[in-house]
Amino acid sequence: MIYNTRILFVTRYLREKNVMRKLLFLLLAGFPVPGMAGEGYPTGIEHVVVIGIDGLSVAGLSAAVTPHLDRLAREGAACTGTRVVLPSSSAPNWASMLSGAGPEAHGVTSNEWRVDRRDLQPVTATARGFFPTVLDVLRARRPGACLAMFYHWEGIGFLFDKEVASVASCCPPDKRTATDAALCIKERRPLFLFAQLDEVDAAGHAAGHMSPAYLAAIQQADSLVGVVARALDEAGIAGKTLLMIISDHGGTGRGHGGNSPGEVTVPFILHGAGVKKGYAVTRATYVYDLAPTVTFALGYPGDPAWRGRAICCAFEGYEPPRDFIH
Repeated sequence: MIYNTRILFVTRYLREKNVMRKLLFLLLAGFPVPGMAGEGYPTGIEHVVVIGIDGLSVAGLSAAVTPHLDRLAREGAACTGTRVVLPSSSAPNWASMLSGAGPEAHGVTSNEWRVDRRDLQPVTATARGFFPTVLDVLRARRPGACLAMFYHWEGIGFLFDKEVASVASCCPPDKRTATDAALCIKERRPLFLFAQLDEVDAAGHAAGHMSPAYLAAIQQADSLVGVVARALDEAGIAGKTLLMIISDHGGTGRGHGGNSPGEVTVPFILHGAGVKKGYAVTRATYVYDLAPTVTFALGYPGDPAWRGRAICCAFEGYEPPRDFIH
């Protein structure tokens, strides 16, 4: 009898200790813990819009005239040193944003990648051979929702399954990309919309990073961010939309692809429903945190194969994970 009691006591102790270990891990990782502030998912977010500005560096954003981006950062949460994946090229990084993981998982290692022509197989794949993206996760949860993809650079169109998207449009130049995305917002009020602008990167290649032409291109991209933001107001959904701005890489000279600080750190801005105002995100952030942040904001778990973490601390009711403050 005494022996059985001791076994029961030890079993209960180990069980409770394991629970505490799990709770501690969740706290340190910045995930919501039942019974604490920020329990569950954020509320009031019904739409997510992502604007990706190709080639926008932290230094470029700081030097250019960007009233719209400045306002979004001032009224929202900003990460000024988000790390890209290597190589610091477009396809690996746009894929990482959409896929919540790095090239070692999704297999996109260069701009020449195609789903039927690749050197590295993804660790897991959908029926049509793609590593699961944010579109796949949202389509499984919301079969009838509008999921829209607009992009200037045609390479974006190879990184996701077009059969899953409601809209998949390669629509250069940047002005048309932004106006088409704005029209979609007003007409269809998508659950998720992604718009990629490419002319900042083109200016960096042609005239040089931080050149007058490069800074002018950033100013033009800023005005197009304003076009999309106004569309949210005109559609009547600005108050329930999470708007995120991010870049795929910075640059040095007339190129990128290396591992210099100017190439591998980019800005990441979150604004709108549920986001803290004037908040500086101090935890380490990566471009592949975008997809899990999208699903977290909309109230869904990400794909099990994802390695990114939702930037929970940018939302009201969530505190920053102390082990990632720097």
